[in-house]
Amino acid sequence: MENLHEYLPQSVEGKAVLITGGTTGIGRAIAVLLARLGARVMIFGHRQDHLDDALADIKATAATDVYGYVIDVVKEEDIACMFREVDAKLKTLDVLINNVAMGYGNVTEGEYKDWQRVVNVNLTSYLAFCAGAIARMQANGSGHIINIGSMSANRREETGSVYVATKAAIQAYSEALRKEVNKRGIKVTLIEPGAVDTDMQQQPTTQKLEKVESLEMLTAQDVAVAVLYCLSQPKRCDVVELKVRPHLQLI
Repeated sequence: MENLHEYLPQSVEGKAVLITGGTTGIGRAIAVLLARLGARVMIFGHRQDHLDDALADIKATAATDVYGYVIDVVKEEDIACMFREVDAKLKTLDVLINNVAMGYGNVTEGEYKDWQRVVNVNLTSYLAFCAGAIARMQANGSGHIINIGSMSANRREETGSVYVATKAAIQAYSEALRKEVNKRGIKVTLIEPGAVDTDMQQQPTTQKLEKVESLEMLTAQDVAVAVLYCLSQPKRCDVVELKVRPHLQLI
């Protein structure tokens, strides 16, 4: 093959990366991996203890700067504050990874304020962070937005109709967003993992580890590597949608 070097993974070294929900689970694994490879990473979460633990983990192998904050993504002023920190610390924004999420069951299990918070965290925050990212990326003529969705958008489990609604919305939004911004040099990727060993899975840790060993569950690191794959493609190549499922999650 001619020009094989063009197909070797593109480096993330020096890239300015904002990860929403980066203190636990998938977001934390992504932050650890990208920071280790030289990306300048900024994360946030909603608990100080989680943030402190995550920053210690990330900085242990980070090759460059790492920043972290505690915010509430349902508050518009907190999101605005986050982007002020992006401008002050990162100076630019190359990559947004929308990962923050909360699980929820059915509409019969709560009331309006509960559903509203799930929608605000799982969907409205994605819109808000995309808007802030696009404003900065289009000024540079390039950028990459990765939205972390879920297999629930297609599986549509009867035990989680509210959560399903938000993830189905993210699926549709990602497709429309790509059509909106790709002409500005901005890539959009949707990654939809299957079952992942994170705190969102309401099972004992030992049971989740057994499922990982039996190929019925992914690790957060598996999804992080999928993110890296999408970020590593040549400029002309868009990974539009990537479904990653455990080998024996046959759905």
